[in-house]
Amino acid sequence: MSINHPMRSLMFVPAHNNKLLESALKTDADILLLDLEDSVQPKQNKEIARKNIKEYVMDGRFAGFGVFPRVNDRESGELLKDVLELSINGVDGFVYPKAYTGEDIYFFDKLLEAIEYEKGYEIGKFKIIPLIETASAVLHAEEICKASNRVIAIAFGNEDYLTDLQGINDETASTIFTARSLIAMAARSQNVVPIDTVHINVHDLEDLEKNIRIARKLGFEGMMILHPKELELAHKYYTPTDEEVESAVKMVEAFAETEQKGAGVAIINGKFVGPPLVKNAEKILERFNKINMKKIN
Repeated sequence: MSINHPMRSLMFVPAHNNKLLESALKTDADILLLDLEDSVQPKQNKEIARKNIKEYVMDGRFAGFGVFPRVNDRESGELLKDVLELSINGVDGFVYPKAYTGEDIYFFDKLLEAIEYEKGYEIGKFKIIPLIETASAVLHAEEICKASNRVIAIAFGNEDYLTDLQGINDETASTIFTARSLIAMAARSQNVVPIDTVHINVHDLEDLEKNIRIARKLGFEGMMILHPKELELAHKYYTPTDEEVESAVKMVEAFAETEQKGAGVAIINGKFVGPPLVKNAEKILERFNKINMKKIN
C-alpha cells in the first residue's frame, strides 16, 4: 500500500503548540508528523494536541500535506484515546513509536481494524509508519515491515536507538551506519519506504547535507525533519534529478520496445538494460510524478 504524497520530508510538529502548527502550514513539507508523544508535555497537553489536530483536519487546514499523528506508545495509557479520536477523514495514518517486533505492529493493525469497522471505514484506510528506535526493532525491521499491509514506511529514530544500545554518536555517524543499512535493506525487501532519522543539530546544515548524502546512497527515500530550515536540503537530495528522470524515461521506453519485439533486454548507450533496472526506473518516475502532483495541487 502507498499514499499519494511524496515522502521526502516528514516534519515533526508538537500538536499542542498552535504557533508551531501555524508555522508548519507555511512550509512545503511533504508529511506532517503531528506529535502527541515526546514533545507534548505535561500529560494534560495531550488532550489539547488531539483537539488541535481534529480542528485543523476538519477545517481543511492540512490540505496538501500528508497527515500522520505520532501516537503515544502501547504502555502509555494514551494510545486508545489517540486513535479513537483521530481516526477521521483527513488523517492518512499514524506513526507508531517504540515498535520492538512485528507483534507490536500486528497489535496496532488489529486495533485500527476494529476502529475502522466500528466507524464504517474501509478496512486498511489508515496506514502505519513504525519508528525503528530500539536495538530490537533494528534486528526485527523486516518482520515489522511484514506485520501489516498498512505499513508504508519505516523511520529510523537514532537517538532512542543509541540510548537503547548504550552507544555514542559522533561526527562520522559510524555508530549508526549498520542500523541505517539494515533498516534500508529491510524496507526495500518488503517494498516499504525507508525514512532516515532526524538531524539533531538543526543549525548545522553542512553536517545535515553530509548525512543526507550518506542516507541517500544507502537507499533512503526521505527523512524526518525537526526544523523548516532543513526542508530545502532534504527536498534537493530526495527529489530525482533531471538526469535521473530522463534516464528513467529512456529505459522504460526502450524496454517496452524490446518487449514488443520479443527481446529480454534493451541496449542504451552500449549498456544492457534488463528488468531490475527498469523496475528501479519506474519507481523513480513514480516518485517524480507524486512530487509534480504536489506542486500542481
